[in-house]
Formats: sequence, C-alpha cells, structure tokens
Amino acid sequence: MLENIVIRGANQHNLRNVDLTIPRNKLVVITGLSGSGKSSLAFDTLYAEGQRRYVESLSAYARQFLDLMQKPKVEHIDGLAPAIAIEQRSAGGTPRSTVATVTEIYDYLRLLYTHCGLPHCPECGRELVSQSAEAITLQLLALEAGCKLTILAPVVSGRKGEHRDIIEKMRADGFIRARIDGKTVSLDDFDEPLEKNIRHTIEAVVDRLKTGSIDRSRLTDSVETALKQGNGVLTALIEDSEKSYEKSFCEKLACLDCGISFGEMLPRNFSFNSPYGACKCCNGLGVQLCMDPEKVVPDPSLSLRNGAIPGWRRGPRHLIIYYNMILRKFAEQFGDPSLLSTPFAKLPEKFKHQLLYGTGEENLEFDYHMHGKKYHWAKPFEGVLENLRRRMVETESESVRERLAAYQSPRVCPECHGDRLNPLALSVTVGGKNLAQFNAMSIGEVREFIASLKLSEEHAAIAADVLKEIHSRLTFLCDVGLNYLTLNRVSNTLSGGEAQRIRLATQLGCGLVGVLYILDEPSIGLHQRDNDMLLATLEKLRDLGNSVIVVEHDLDTIRRADFLVDLGPGAGINGGRIVAVGEPGKIPDFPESLTGDFLAGRRKIAVPEKRNSGNGKSITVKKASYHNLKNVTAKFPLGVFTCVTGVSGSGKSSLVNGILVRALHAAAGINDEPVGTCEAVEGLEYADKAIVIDQSPIGRTPRSNPATYTGAFDLIRKLFAELPEAKMRGYSPGRFSFNVKGGRCEECSGDGIRRIEMQFLADACVVCSACNGKRFNNETLQVRYKGLNIAEILDLSIDQAVELFSTITPLKRKLQTLQDVGLGYLKLGQSATTLSGGEAQRVKLAAELSRVPRGHTVYILDEPTTGLHLADIDQLLKVLFKLRDLGNSVIVIEHNLDVIKTADHIIDIGPEGGDGGGRIIASGTPEEICRSKTSHTARFLKPLLKK
Repeated sequence: MLENIVIRGANQHNLRNVDLTIPRNKLVVITGLSGSGKSSLAFDTLYAEGQRRYVESLSAYARQFLDLMQKPKVEHIDGLAPAIAIEQRSAGGTPRSTVATVTEIYDYLRLLYTHCGLPHCPECGRELVSQSAEAITLQLLALEAGCKLTILAPVVSGRKGEHRDIIEKMRADGFIRARIDGKTVSLDDFDEPLEKNIRHTIEAVVDRLKTGSIDRSRLTDSVETALKQGNGVLTALIEDSEKSYEKSFCEKLACLDCGISFGEMLPRNFSFNSPYGACKCCNGLGVQLCMDPEKVVPDPSLSLRNGAIPGWRRGPRHLIIYYNMILRKFAEQFGDPSLLSTPFAKLPEKFKHQLLYGTGEENLEFDYHMHGKKYHWAKPFEGVLENLRRRMVETESESVRERLAAYQSPRVCPECHGDRLNPLALSVTVGGKNLAQFNAMSIGEVREFIASLKLSEEHAAIAADVLKEIHSRLTFLCDVGLNYLTLNRVSNTLSGGEAQRIRLATQLGCGLVGVLYILDEPSIGLHQRDNDMLLATLEKLRDLGNSVIVVEHDLDTIRRADFLVDLGPGAGINGGRIVAVGEPGKIPDFPESLTGDFLAGRRKIAVPEKRNSGNGKSITVKKASYHNLKNVTAKFPLGVFTCVTGVSGSGKSSLVNGILVRALHAAAGINDEPVGTCEAVEGLEYADKAIVIDQSPIGRTPRSNPATYTGAFDLIRKLFAELPEAKMRGYSPGRFSFNVKGGRCEECSGDGIRRIEMQFLADACVVCSACNGKRFNNETLQVRYKGLNIAEILDLSIDQAVELFSTITPLKRKLQTLQDVGLGYLKLGQSATTLSGGEAQRVKLAAELSRVPRGHTVYILDEPTTGLHLADIDQLLKVLFKLRDLGNSVIVIEHNLDVIKTADHIIDIGPEGGDGGGRIIASGTPEEICRSKTSHTARFLKPLLKK
C-alpha cells in the first residue's frame, strides 16, 4: 500500500493546478483564508473522488439509486482510500430523529427495556409479573397444610347481561359448580335468569382440594384447565378455620384489578416511530399542531370589525357574510353590539373565550341568508379555533389548507405530555425509570446511570452486551464534548458543530481501519476547555489506522497536527495555491503563509487599548428560565460589542436566540416564534430593529449572487435600461434579468448551463450552446456600458466593478462595502452556492453596511468566526467595530478567544453544559471576567490579556 496520497493537477473551483503529497495515517490539517480553496481541495476533490470511485465499483443497477458526485477537475490521485466526510451541516429536518436514534443508542435501549424491563400497570402502578402454570402450581403446593383450596376460572368479569350461553357452555364442558357474584351454586340446579342490567362475575369451579395432601399431577391439571377457561387468569380461594382470602394468578402480563393486559414485549413496543409503541394522540411526535390563539388573533389592538381575526376575512363572499353574522349575533347575545368595535385585547374574557373556544352546551340563535335561501341557526357554536381547524381538514384546496395551517403552532401532546410513547410502553421501567425518563437525561447523566445500574443476576447476564454498546457510545459522545445533550434532543435543533461531532462519535464506535476521514472544522461550537478532548478523539481515530484530514483554523489543532497544508495566499481568484506545507513547526519559514505569521507571533489580533462604554442604555432579560436557564437576569448594554460566552450547552443560545432575538422581533411586530420563558424583557424601546446575521447561504439556487443579494444588480439593471441603446429598443430593467423571460436565454432559462440526467452516472452539466454560458440572448448582450455587456459586467470582480462604477455613488457604495469586508476578489455574478459560510456571512454584513443608518440597530451573530482564518477574523472585527461605532449594538455568541478578548462587554454563562449550566458566572469587561475563579472562559482568557 502506498504511504502517501498523491494529488496531481487539481483545478477544482479556484484551485490552480495543485500538486500535493499528503502522508497516509496521519492527522493532516488544511488551513488558509476563507475562500482560499480548502473545501475545494478536501471535500470537492479528495472526498468527491474517493466517493465516486467507491460508487463506480458497484453495479449499474445499484448506482442508479445513489447520488454520484461529479468527477473533480484533477489529473489523477494515487493512494486514495475509501473516504468518509463528516461535515458541519445540520442533522436533518425530521422531528422523529433524536440524538438517541442517530447514535443508535435508542435501538439498544429498546432491547434493554424489552428483555430487562419491569412492567407496571399504567393505571394503578402495580408491578406486573407473568407466571407459568408450573410456577403457579409450585406456589399453591407451598400453602400451609390444612386449608381448603378452590381453583376458580374467571369466565365473566363485571359484564352486564343474562349470560345464558356462557352458563350452558360451562355445563357442556363438564363443570358442576360455579361461583356467580361471589356465591357458589350448582349448575344443575341453577335456573334463575341473571339480571340483564347488572354487572356480573362468573367463575367456574375447576377443583376443590385440601392443602397438605394435594396430588401434584391433579393440581397441575386443574391449574392448566383454569388458565385455559379463564383466558390466562386463575383465582385461588383459600379458606382455613379463621379466615378466607383470594389470590389471583396470571400467565400473561396483566393487571386484574384494572383489566389491563400486556401482550408479548417486543422492541417495536418501545419505538415512537412504530404504531405499536407510539402515542396514539400525536403519532409519536410528542407534539400536536393546534390552532394558536396568538396567530389567529395576531394583532389584539384591532377590533373584530376591523379584522382582528384575519382567518375569517378571507374566502368566498357568502362565507365572510356568514362569519360576520356570527360575530354580530355573538355581540348581541352579550347585550352589547359595540363589542364589535372594541379592540380585541379589551373584550370581556368570557366573550373572548367563547368566541375562540366555543359556547359548549349553550346555543347561539340567529337567522341568515345564503344562496338566496333563509336559514335558522340554533345550536352551540364550535369556536373560531375549531372552525379553522375543521375547515383546514375538510377543504380540498391545497392553497386554503396551507393558508389555514399558518395559524397553527406545535403544542405538547396532552396524552403523552411530550414523551412520544403510549401508556403501556411508558409503564415499563429499568432502574426505576421508564424509557422517556431515561431519554430525558443528558448523555453524561445516562453514562453515570448505566455504570451504577443494579440488575438481577438473570437480567445482568442478558443485558451485558447491550449495556456495553450503550456505554461505549455514550463515552465517545462525552469524548467529543457532548455530555450536556439530552438523548431526546431533536436532531434538527442541533447546531452544525454538534451534529458533526455526533457523526464523529458514531464513526469512532464503528472502529473502521484504513479509511480517509475528512472533517470540516470540528472545533466549531466547542469551548477551549473541551478542545483537548476533541483532539484526543481525532488522534484516536488516526491511531486506529486511518488518515484524518481536517479543515481547521484553530491554532491548537494546527499545532497538534502531524502535517499542515496552508492554502492562499489570498481568497477566490487570489487563492488556490499551496503557500506552505509540512510539519507545523516549519510553516513560519514560508514567506507567503499568513498562518505562519500567526504561529510565529509576527501577526496577531490586538487587544483594544480602550473598551467602549456604550450609550448608557441597556436591554435587560429578567428571570429567564427557558430551557436550562436558571432564573437568570442578563443585562445587554447598548452601543457596545458584547460577547456571550460559556461551554457548549451552557445556555447561550437559549438566552440570546430563544429570548432576546424573539423579544426584539416581537417588539418589531414580527411574530415568528414565542419568546422563551422569562419574567420580562426591558429596554426594547431603545432598539429600532434586530438583525440576525448567520452563515446560512445567501440563496438556495445558483441564480442568487452577491450582486442580487446586496441590491447592486437592481441598480446595474436600471443603469443599463437608461442607456441610449436600451431606450431606443424600449428595454426596461427587467430585460437585463436572467430570472424573467425577455432578455434571458430561453434555452437554459438564464442558467448558462444545461443539466443532463445520466441515470446511473452523475448528472452531466454542459455549457448552454445557445448563449455559451452568458445567460442572456444576443439582443440583450448588444447593449453595452463602457464597452461591457451585462454578462461581462457580472463576470467582473468586485474590485474591478468598484473602479468601473466609481462615478455612480449609490452603486459604488454598495460595492464598496463588499470590498470593505474583504470580498473584493469575488465576482459580481458568482453563484451563491459556491460561497463558503464565511463569505456568505460577510455578504450579509456588507448588505447591512450599505443601508442608510436609521437609528439604533441590534446585530446578533451566532459563532461568526466559523470557517474564518485569523486574518479573516481580524477583518470581520473591523466591520463589527464599524457597526458599533455608528451607534449600533453588536451581540455575538462566540468561543474564539481572539474575538472574546476584543469585546467591550462579556456575559459568561455556565459553569457547565446542560443542567450543570444556565447561570451567569460573570459579566463585565474582559479584565473583569478574568477575576472570576469559577469561569472556564476566564482561565483561558487571562493569558491572552497579559500579552
């Protein structure tokens, strides 16, 4: 086997004929500026080729069911092992996927509960035990001698009726006696009909014996007969000279008192994705979509007459008239027609409740006309919420259904209370916890619980392998810093970094050897305290005999690497070259390497000489208890750069995204999600608006680009429409858009390429032969500005465009801001799908900077340094400081110490993740934070402030 991976002539995206030799079975870090070509090399070249070779080794039949990646632009790659990519993308959109299911821990838990669980009656809570006929016989043989023993088979238990057929069948089966409603009678002499409307209990007398002298064979036959006649249930009546009592036995798992029985326990009975285990009410989701009063009445300041209930203001005319009649009669029935003109918020509570939830048994009466006929209404009113729900279910119009669905919000299921499982599944316990309680624990708590779990000798032997698998998976998850996550955490709520580390832990559990692992910034979302654990995990993966390639900017990871590849020297068209390669200690010797400058200390992000104190105003979140927050009060000073810090899972996102952002949006009239639990959010009046800037793509299609996102393309199209040639031809700005018919090439619909489906091969993308990839038709391309047509304008870099449009102030300002955030190398028309996360984030920042300032804005960024080199971070900080200096507030959730040390104000949450967090450990300037003895952030921040 080759000792190296040898790449020759890589030209994918912006890579420029890269030749590279990477040692196998080593920890290799690829670093460089955002947009320098790191992902193009690691994912779009190495992983794409490794995955393509594997898929092409399969049959043509199998290949048609798999997504085959495009062959990368590379001459050849030698020594390439099967590749697995672990990217920082979210874990998927299905609400049925949880941390437990993704890691397969849930599958093992279902086995554990199936074979070692103790079932209880869901009604009375009594433990249920199934017994065989032999076990029952042994118990009866052990009774004290000298007692009368009557074996009874319950045939009817508390059912109304005369039961003539049952009594006749008992006679036909040879039974002589029966106990009917507690009284023993002879069946031969029993002729009285039972009272039809009274509940009766009928038991066949199978045998009468005396303890101490029982023939075992006879007793066994009697027990088996009684169980057969009693459908698995037997009652023993035991009498002595002083007392008599009854004892019930069951060969099934059943509660005889409550009449509830279990079938055979199988793993499917504990799956919320199976109809056998799922809650019938919510189908295993734990939540139900219900009509939300806050969405049904979005603006309570409006009156009913002015449209407080928009769902009743749209639809056929006759339906709107009908709803108006209901509202009018409702007000009349309350004796005050003026209620229709009263703001909804000021209506009487009873009026609002009956209008929304219905009148119950109380009738609403009125006459109305519809379709030329007169109708009389005299029945209870169902309520607006139920009316909208029913209409949504009954309508055949998809558009109406979608419109009405917008009034819904998820609510915790009233049956399972969010536990997802049915009552029988929830009544089985292991170690005193049912499966839902088990899943509600954090990974760290579950690991401790499993380690201390006491099982019977039999159950311990059965569960040994299952517990070993569960414990190993939990350990791997803890090793990558995810001990704070609960097992029932829904996958689509995980951050990209958390989802990536879960996949990393899963791969560790697989124990594969000889594989090429490619990871995208695994340190994202991880506090510096947990970085060593992550690095140890990566080294363990390497030591198993795998090649580990990591795209990373974290200096600790870079220093621990066996081999380093630095791409640059710039980004985009200015990058794509290898500027340094070798062991980390040798990288500072390469003159073009920015990474080498930071490693050697020749360049670093400076600590500000003076902290900004803000404008004296603040937004205060009071007594927040959302998720794991423990009644905390947090003060966000305005006019400053604030960092919210803390270990993973400590509660940063709950405080900022769950409460602060939603409160700011609610104050601006954006009712997207309810504000997280807190007493109040004060000071919102000091902020005009809130803008959340993340690293999500600026567009989901190749049609979106920096020019369209920032609005620069609108100005360019208007400029072209004003040109003499365009005016002469009657062209409007729409003529110069590739999104609408008229000026675009219709052969490719303005895409510039045509995608050809190849079934069991990767789809082929070819340049459109009609427009040669220019996206516009010939007539449109004949209009030129300073010698350039619209396609050539879009092919300019932003730096070139700034120079070209230097005399057009509004357009220059928009382009200048893109240049200011370090994106001058991007092409105006570069597809949004080719931008890195860091580039997309800076395009959004540029769009905000280009807007005319309107008062005070709060900018919120969650982990803005994701995907950014230290040089990029330096550039980003300058932009954030500029926003702050314009009088705005900037709030970031961040782990990067180089960002934290530059903050004006820090709010540190912790001390740990999950239940161990949720408290504000320290707040103030970085210097004040460093005085804290309990803050993990302070411990790592202090050395940086001394430099």
